[in-house]
Amino acid sequence: MIVPRYWAESKTVKTIKGRQFTLKRFGWSDASEADAKSHADQRLQEAVETLETKGDVRRIDHKIAYNGAEGIPIREEVVSSEGDTVISRNSYGALCLNTPDVMFVDIDYEYESTFSLTLCVFSSFVCLSIILATITHSWLVFVIAFTLSLFFSSNVANKLYQQFLKRQGGVERKALENIKSVIAKHPELNIRVYKTPKGLRLLVMNDTYDPKSDHTVGLLDAFDSDIFYIHMCKNQNCFRARLSPKPWRIGVDRIRPRPGIWPVKEERLEERKRWIEHYEKESTNYSACHFLMKLGSDTVSPKAEAVRELHDKLSGAEKVTQQLA
Repeated sequence: MIVPRYWAESKTVKTIKGRQFTLKRFGWSDASEADAKSHADQRLQEAVETLETKGDVRRIDHKIAYNGAEGIPIREEVVSSEGDTVISRNSYGALCLNTPDVMFVDIDYEYESTFSLTLCVFSSFVCLSIILATITHSWLVFVIAFTLSLFFSSNVANKLYQQFLKRQGGVERKALENIKSVIAKHPELNIRVYKTPKGLRLLVMNDTYDPKSDHTVGLLDAFDSDIFYIHMCKNQNCFRARLSPKPWRIGVDRIRPRPGIWPVKEERLEERKRWIEHYEKESTNYSACHFLMKLGSDTVSPKAEAVRELHDKLSGAEKVTQQLA
């Protein structure tokens, strides 16, 4: 299960050794609200048993979007589905495509220097501070120079790193060269490359993949995929791609009511509906990504092609005249 369609919550109050505990648990189902309530009751009973046995237990299911914490699936509203591909609305209001086995890779550009470069710059400044203190015979000079080193080493390292990237052709070229090197080692790969506001998105077309397998994780890591994205894929057993703009990039506040994690109380649904209508109106002239190029083999998995069609249509990938957001 990637994104359950139905959610329910069960609640109870228990007194153990003079202490009162209010316990709440969510349940979920793809079948019905009744099944979701039954699951919530089951999870609540398990929590009660843990409380009675150990004397303490986590009180509630925390509102965490999709990092897999506490064994809870992605808590997002299911907007539509095509087979086992699910379109959901995430916690800040954007639409996301969720697929169990068609691999998306999320690559964010690195604009900041590595820790080793920052440490090298800091060490150089410290050495300079010692030299200045020795020449001037003043500890005050050393303290002032050392303090400046603490404050400015990171900025200097970042400037040096950006100059290095510029000489290498920029962050995009560096990322593309790495992608090509991975394909050279895995010639079976057929990769579609998309530009995102702060990086690249890859869609692997030649086959389907198990998000939890060592082979998949190895490929994601080789492509320098975002580490949080890799964890999400493993924890939730799916791949994801954002389809619509981040609200703040188009001048729209985050979804209301806040937090936007599903389910929302019934009395707040109208407020949520109004926000969505405004957001969708403002999103018209924006794309989540732009298609750049195809790399690798010509092998195409039918399932990957179906996901590609849906992704390109909903993300505005072919509308390169639209602004990325």
